[in-house]
Amino acid sequence: MSPRSIHIVLHDVAPATRSACQRVLDALEQVGSFPLTLLAVPHYRGAGRNSAFERWLVDRAEQGDEVALHGYTHQDAGRPRGPRDWVLRRLYTRAEGEFFDIGRDEALSRVDAGLAWLRDLSLEPAGFVAPAWLMGENAWSAVHERGFVYTCTLRRLHLLRVKSSVDCQSQVFSTSSAWRRRMSTHWNETLARMQQAAPIVRLELHPFDADHPVVRTCWQQLARQQARDREATTLSVLASRLEALRMPSIGAPAG
Repeated sequence: MSPRSIHIVLHDVAPATRSACQRVLDALEQVGSFPLTLLAVPHYRGAGRNSAFERWLVDRAEQGDEVALHGYTHQDAGRPRGPRDWVLRRLYTRAEGEFFDIGRDEALSRVDAGLAWLRDLSLEPAGFVAPAWLMGENAWSAVHERGFVYTCTLRRLHLLRVKSSVDCQSQVFSTSSAWRRRMSTHWNETLARMQQAAPIVRLELHPFDADHPVVRTCWQQLARQQARDREATTLSVLASRLEALRMPSIGAPAG
């Protein structure tokens, strides 16, 4: 088995969120030094390229962070197919599930455009993580076809080349309202206790998670506590180790 590990992931890394991302990084530095997995969005909400942001992203990679592809626009432009679909795609994910209901050609086109952007920066991503972790059948096909090493859902890490997966429920916060902040801190504290014996922990942060003291204090404490007896690595390091073991699926089915 791989060593007990913690993997800190920063979502929605883009020019528009760079300042907020930096606040998260600064808050994390108060806890310790960690290699991060940065989920970069090439065309975040329709915005164009930004050379200063790209230099910053490359610099982070040169310092040891991993850069993974995080969709293309981070926007779900499709139309929900019913009440349940509407709740998932408009209320729960706030129209961010870009790869949830997408055609095969469109999925491949967006993945290819994202890969071209990162390769233009001399970055070769091992991972693809869909916005809101939502992936439809065509998105799964696209990431397989383009040779990614891994992808993630909310509850699992999927090793695409060896067709295996491991159970690793994400610790993730919601900051859009006071009650969501309180509930998510209570939930993540409970989840962390439940995961004390788990071999893998994923602490997943978003750009504004440093802007609310109750949330920031919670994830700083979780990072500090969990890093005491866990090795901090990127998701690509974890995926490579597990892939080498040719592990069968562990835990619940994919999802």
